[in-house]
This record gives sequence, C-alpha cells and structure tokens, in this order.
Amino acid sequence: MFETILDEEERGQVGIGTLIVFIAMVLVAAIAAGVLINTAGFLQTQAEATGEESTSQVSDRLQIVSQSGNVSDDSSGTRVVDQLNITVAQSPGAGNIDLNETTVELIGTQGQENFQLDAPNATIDIYTGSPGDVVLTDASDRADVGINLNTSTTTGVYGNLEGGDRLQITFTTASGATTTAELRVPTTLTDEQTSVRL
Repeated sequence: MFETILDEEERGQVGIGTLIVFIAMVLVAAIAAGVLINTAGFLQTQAEATGEESTSQVSDRLQIVSQSGNVSDDSSGTRVVDQLNITVAQSPGAGNIDLNETTVELIGTQGQENFQLDAPNATIDIYTGSPGDVVLTDASDRADVGINLNTSTTTGVYGNLEGGDRLQITFTTASGATTTAELRVPTTLTDEQTSVRL
C-alpha cells in the first residue's frame, strides 16, 4: 500500500514541489484578500457619503414661521400685494443653511419663476448674528425673506397678486431639501391695509 522511497534524491524533489504549490496558494489567497479589503473599504466610503447626502437632503430644510404681503396700489389704483415677506428658520435637526444658496420657485396663475435668494428681487434680513451673515446656524435663528413681485420695477419678478389669488412658493436649500407653502391673498384688500397675512 505504501511505497518506500529508497532514493534520497527523489524524496527531496517531492518535498520542494509541495512547498512551491503551498507558497503559490498562499500568494493567491493574499492577493484575493487584498482585493476584497480594498473593495470593502471603497464600498464603505461610498455608503457613508451616500448616507450623509441623503440625510442632508431630508433634514437640511427651511421651516416657514410666518408669511405676509405688502399691500399697495398698482398703476390702475387697484389694491394689490406687491411684496412677499416670509420669515424662515431651520427645521428640526437641520445643519447650517446658507440662504444665498437657496433657490425659490413661484407657481401661480401668472406662470412660474425661479431665482436664488441672492438675486436683486430678494432681500434677506437676519434677526440673529451679524447683519451681513445670511447663514442659519441655530434653531433659534430667524430670517425675513422679502421678494419683490412688482414687475414694473427693475427688480420685480412674477407680478402683483390681486385679491383671491393663490401662489405656491417652494424653497430649495443647497442640499436639495425642499419646503413648499401655498399663499392665499384675501378676496378683499382695503385701503386701510398696508400688509396682510397670506
């Protein structure tokens, strides 16, 4: 059953062949393990980045605290809303939000308008922090966003709102999170009103 190897030279050659095969197997296993470790590290990094972006897209959004409009007479003497004043804050769990990088979309009976809040037709007055700083960094920060609607001026956009008009406004932050509100102008705007809640 077992063969006795009497020739000593034959015995050494069998041992070297086995050793070479063993070393080759170890090298192949090491290379495969290196490839798996690199792939796992790449996938982990990509998953972390995707998770952070997804979280920002959901949580880094604005919260509308109040919304009002400035009431005045247009060129024909009709009472209209010619400017929107919207107070915004960070939504719960949001990170820092730069209002200059926030875009606004207006949709209503007069069509659709898109612009950034650093455009000439928009103003930002932040209640906390330094006057030039327009980044909401804390849940207690508030900012008043003014949007000029009067298209007869060089900075106006969309057009004045008359009594009974509706306007949908959407804020989109730099991370892609959106906040939408529907503004409704009262059916009657009186001469005594200089502003109205929308």
